[in-house]
Amino acid sequence: MAIPVILRRGLRLPVIAAPLFIISNPGLVIAQCKAGVIGAFPALNARPQNLLDEWLDRITTELAEHDAKHPERPAAPFAVNQIVHKSNDRLAADVESCVRYKVPLVITSLGAQPDVNSAIHGYGGLVFHDVINQRFAHKAIEKGADGLILVATGAGGHAGVESPFALMQETRAWFDGPIALSGAIAHGRSILAAQALGADFAYAGSAFIATDEANAAAAYKQAVVDGGAADIVYSNLFTGVHGNYLRASIIASGLDPDNLAVSDPSAMQMNNSDAKAWRDIWGAGQGVGAIHDIVPAAERVAQFIREYEAAKVELSKL
Repeated sequence: MAIPVILRRGLRLPVIAAPLFIISNPGLVIAQCKAGVIGAFPALNARPQNLLDEWLDRITTELAEHDAKHPERPAAPFAVNQIVHKSNDRLAADVESCVRYKVPLVITSLGAQPDVNSAIHGYGGLVFHDVINQRFAHKAIEKGADGLILVATGAGGHAGVESPFALMQETRAWFDGPIALSGAIAHGRSILAAQALGADFAYAGSAFIATDEANAAAAYKQAVVDGGAADIVYSNLFTGVHGNYLRASIIASGLDPDNLAVSDPSAMQMNNSDAKAWRDIWGAGQGVGAIHDIVPAAERVAQFIREYEAAKVELSKL
């Protein structure tokens, strides 16, 4: 286990901020990176497609300016999430944008394509693929991914059902490359626990919904603050892929969260109509109970660091 060199610069906590559909934007990513964690956003958040180059230009420029002013405290790298699915008709153009700006880390989801991996490897970038079980994990590495993001039960948005203990243990039995672990990680103690399980990174998303920079409605941010694990509903109704969502948003949409229909997985679409579902039905993970306020992203990272260091001290006393 080791964090790749390209991802070490400026990293003050072993965290990748999960790319949040609609919510993640350049302001949030820049704040995350400056605070010392890997910031990330989905390429599809930049709409229309030509806006992606503008976002990448802003992120790379502002992070370079920060590094020039603060050589003693450089920013962490950033990542772009690519949906590798047949319904994503802008994948090729988005990958070309990532190549132009030499994005350090590309996170692929919902499919793995060797040509995407090759394009990123061409300039020295890395590809991590998110998976929910061993079958998908093996496929991702066979097709050329450098690392894995294990999406365990309790993760926000599209998520799996396996325990992080089982998922990590079985993956580490055959894969010694970089791994990020996802699933209800919203506290510094959980970040340390992910490392103890064998992960190189914790993958945290829901905690950054409740930040000033996040592109989320005020009611969404407050629902994250007010929620707990019991307020998370697991369903595939909204996109065709199973995921975790806030109960309050499902009720507000006129649906009964305890009696949701089952969707046809083949109906999944990553397009503008799908965006409406995510605006109305709010994704979040079971870790929301650890989130108690809406703060700047830098303060959320600082909070994680304080909790992480305190957890290490407590562990040392055992």
